[in-house]
Amino acid sequence: MNWDSLPMIGVAALLCWVFYAFAREKFSPDIVVGIAVAVLLVSSLLTPGDVLSVLSNSAPITIACMFILSAALERTGCVDALGKWLAKLGGGSPLRTLFSLMITALVLSTFINNTPVVAILTPVAVTLAAQVGSKASKLLIPLSYATILGGTMTMIGTSTNILVDGVAREAGMEPFGMFDIFLPGLIMAVIGVGFIMLVGHRLLPDRESLSKQLRPDQSRPFMTELLVPHDSPIINQTIADAKLNGNSGIQVLKIFRGDEELSTPLNSTLLNAGDRLVLHTNMKDFMELRQNGLLTFNRDQAANFETISTRDVVLAEAIVGRNSRYSHRPMRDLNLTARYGMHVLAIHRHNENIQDNLDDFQLQFGDVMLVEGSPTQIRKFADNGDLISLNTVHERAYRRDKAPIAIAAVLAVMLLAAFKIMPIEGLAMIATAIVLATDCLDTEDAYKAIDWRILTIIFGMLAISIAMNKVGLVDTVVDQVMSLSPLLGPLFMLSFIYLLTSILTEVVSNNAVAVLLTPIAIGVAQQLGADPRPFVIAVMFAASASFATPIGYQTNTFVYSAGGYKFTDFMRIGVPMNLIMWATATLVIPWIWPLFPA
Repeated sequence: MNWDSLPMIGVAALLCWVFYAFAREKFSPDIVVGIAVAVLLVSSLLTPGDVLSVLSNSAPITIACMFILSAALERTGCVDALGKWLAKLGGGSPLRTLFSLMITALVLSTFINNTPVVAILTPVAVTLAAQVGSKASKLLIPLSYATILGGTMTMIGTSTNILVDGVAREAGMEPFGMFDIFLPGLIMAVIGVGFIMLVGHRLLPDRESLSKQLRPDQSRPFMTELLVPHDSPIINQTIADAKLNGNSGIQVLKIFRGDEELSTPLNSTLLNAGDRLVLHTNMKDFMELRQNGLLTFNRDQAANFETISTRDVVLAEAIVGRNSRYSHRPMRDLNLTARYGMHVLAIHRHNENIQDNLDDFQLQFGDVMLVEGSPTQIRKFADNGDLISLNTVHERAYRRDKAPIAIAAVLAVMLLAAFKIMPIEGLAMIATAIVLATDCLDTEDAYKAIDWRILTIIFGMLAISIAMNKVGLVDTVVDQVMSLSPLLGPLFMLSFIYLLTSILTEVVSNNAVAVLLTPIAIGVAQQLGADPRPFVIAVMFAASASFATPIGYQTNTFVYSAGGYKFTDFMRIGVPMNLIMWATATLVIPWIWPLFPA
């Protein structure tokens, strides 16, 4: 064994573990990357100076500023105004509505980060679907795809573009201009939207969202947790006598009695005051149980049951946002009833209701909660916890008088960067300071707008890429890839780089893939004697163009639960989209940027 190769083998093994951990999702990606960097530090494959050097990369700072500028556009009502315009434009036709929604999302995500675009337009899409007699599942996947395509048209459209440009600069390449990728991005967007309008919309499922699936006239079972109040008539009755057994359409899964858990309650089990029941039922039976006073929601509100059960309430869905204060915390710690006087009736993740103790359940990005309360309470609940209400009116005090400032700030960044007056990172920082100084956005909202997990992943992956270069792993991978070149040529290598990036992006973080494959793409181009620019652009596009899974890109994850989708729904329409984009990029990129310029 060549002992000198051990560091390279170690880094390669660690990288394999990172990809495996990303796919397993046992730990969040930022934790995975943090563990990997810690291992590299302990093994002395990275020094503290190496890790701190990634802070000099301009890309993460630019991305953070663009998050804030996007939030300023949302806070000042710019995107809301476009959503209302879109509702008028739909005109009652499902196909016309689909096209209008996609074009609006496409244009918006060209200028601002695509995740807030999807978050804002998702309730609009749900409302539009109801207005034209369609289903939200017919609109939400195309909404996500349109924002992905729009994000590839400018350097600020998505964090991936900014990040790839930053890594390319570190490798000595000239920075990309604001609109350098506009033409290929536009061609791919036209082809992608055309495919969805002509063929793709027929591949979309026809499903209801969670709250509609659980209407009283529906029999689909769901999981909830109820309490036997001290004045309930079913105290000292058996489960069978209380008509809570399977024959009645209600099934008790567990009983929590003090510190005791009855995981397999029998029909003969006696019910005591204070018992918490985890049960499956349909909405109709559940509402009857609540109305006749047999069961209530939880121990915190048993004393106020009469007040709660008789007031005017509505059902609503709320989807957990990426930066929600409620995510990754047990439900018992949130104390939602005491804070907001409302109830979480059921929780939905990946098209299946949770079948466990609600107290211990931890919410994640994309989860949908079925909640009950007054419209005012639901709005307060959603606003304070960074949730998006899907089927109730979601009003907030927009600062519309500040909208011209926010729009001017974003346009200035784009135009001044296009004319190379100043690097984009400098312009983004100035624009951020302006929107904060002019009160377009509160400082607290600005900090909340930044996706700190994405920045953590970026900094960590940049550190890992330094280790890859130090031990020679990048050069080794390039040499292995280059062994195919004499047989297949540079065009094949460009196509291969795009396909490899696209496949990896479907299962792991797109930003992580971009950081790792950009140096490899540059190395392959240099070995071929070709211009590295088209190879870097291939990575840039492929790392964003993730259509085949709901976990490859954050906008797909966001609409996954909101549309009631299954994993295979994305594959049915996303795999053809990926193949079409791959073929288009293989032809368009070298046409605009010749592999061997004169």
